[in-house]
Amino acid sequence: MKPWHLLPLAIVIGLTVLLGFGLSLDPREVPSPLVGQTMPAFSLPRLEGQAAVLTDQDLAGRPLLVNVWASWCAACLAEHPLLLELSRRGVEIIGFNYKDEPADARAWLLRHGNPYRVVAQDLAGQAGLDWGVYGAPETFVIDSGGRIVHKQIGPMTPEAWQTLQALLK
Repeated sequence: MKPWHLLPLAIVIGLTVLLGFGLSLDPREVPSPLVGQTMPAFSLPRLEGQAAVLTDQDLAGRPLLVNVWASWCAACLAEHPLLLELSRRGVEIIGFNYKDEPADARAWLLRHGNPYRVVAQDLAGQAGLDWGVYGAPETFVIDSGGRIVHKQIGPMTPEAWQTLQALLK
């Protein structure tokens, strides 16, 4: 038997190993290069209109959650009751309304309740790009030093909250 006869078998074995490794990965765990880094600078208009803009400097000095959401996002509605409960328990949550019309976002919050201390309007999605947002919803844990210590991709769940709450200390 010639060595080149074994080439198809070697290719099939190699592809099987790669496929098996890929299937063992959790698609919700996308590493973020920003974890451990200071949050990106931003200056965004506030949805509520209390003041002209919200900046990264406004978030400094205390641990909090930054939740990226939109009125068009079905998964955002699924996580919303948990965010409301966390807000009632005193967890500070800042909203980044992502690629959404301001009127739609306001109506959505009136209809479903507002868990956010303040909401920044990222209409063009530029701040989302700077933060490495793939889509809504995503939640970032920010420490008191202004560093991103965790990025939750997808809806917040009770299981995810069990991990995140320890990071807010």
